Amino acid sequence: MKLILNIIWLIFCGIWMALAYTVAALICFVLIVTIPFGIAALRIAGFALWPFGRTTVEKPTAGVASLIGNVVWIIVAGWWLTIGHIVTGVLLCLTVIGIPLGLANFKLIPISLMPLGRDIVPTDQPFSAASVRGPAPAGHPQNPGW
Repeated sequence: MKLILNIIWLIFCGIWMALAYTVAALICFVLIVTIPFGIAALRIAGFALWPFGRTTVEKPTAGVASLIGNVVWIIVAGWWLTIGHIVTGVLLCLTVIGIPLGLANFKLIPISLMPLGRDIVPTDQPFSAASVRGPAPAGHPQNPGW
């Protein structure tokens, strides 16, 4: 089912949203100082192409730099991309068939506003023990010490 939804998503709005994120990334790459924003925008472009079966989680190692970067991102590009998600999400929700696609658009709003300090992971493994608690201690079954 995820494959079918992803293909329909790709045709109706995935390509357009990924292009918007790619344009934002290219602008960030040209400005040199904003290269980390460009990398985040490209990461989200991949997520916007194929969102079903994946989700975002907060990085436990994200700190103040991510917060400051997210504030700058919201001012520069985040709100434009969020408006795009809101408009396409509402338009897709006008039809019964488009409701899952509209909801996927709404799922992309938080990461389009604050992309730094987040990871994109498969939905069957929304987080790992290592990402929450750090690496397992030596001798633990998850860390055999190899």
